[in-house]
Amino acid sequence: MLVEHRGARPWVHPDAYVAPTAVVCGAVRIARGARVLFGAVLTAEEGTIEVGTNSVIMENALVRGRAAHPTVIGDDVLVGPHAHLNGAQVRDGCFLATGVALFPGAVVGAGSEVRIHGVVHVNSVLAPGSTVPIGWVAVGDPAQVLPPDRHEQIWAAQEPLDFPGTVHGVPRGTPPGELMARQSAWFGAHREDQIVDDEDR
Repeated sequence: MLVEHRGARPWVHPDAYVAPTAVVCGAVRIARGARVLFGAVLTAEEGTIEVGTNSVIMENALVRGRAAHPTVIGDDVLVGPHAHLNGAQVRDGCFLATGVALFPGAVVGAGSEVRIHGVVHVNSVLAPGSTVPIGWVAVGDPAQVLPPDRHEQIWAAQEPLDFPGTVHGVPRGTPPGELMARQSAWFGAHREDQIVDDEDR
């Protein structure tokens, strides 16, 4: 399903494929040979999403573009099932396995692998050709790749990366009522969305 959001419509190359149960919403560009499979959601929230040539977004993945952090998926990238890419840059030839999470400002260098349930945190930069092992966390610029049981070390690198400011635009410690009122208003823009018919593309 193609959806117009905030006045922006998706553009899909004639040689690309979007499954009938996938949702592509807003300022999304899908290049030649790209495939968006069943249940995947690509939603450009005030920002943009670009999917490169021959890249595949597998089942039930979520890809979100943001105003300050557009999502760019390069050429020849595999995004695995249930992956979550939110405002991230993924360079050419990367492999993102099932359930990976990339947060706003993350950059995954060309030819890298982020394996099952791996994480690349906000504003973290993974060098080209890197590997994030199963369940590990890449954090910092340049990224340190750490096992999940190294919480203190992860937090020491993560805290200055400003997750609340990067993701929500608020300082750390903002009360939940204020934070969620902002989030509700932001996502409320979808009430004005319009389905794009095939003949309107």
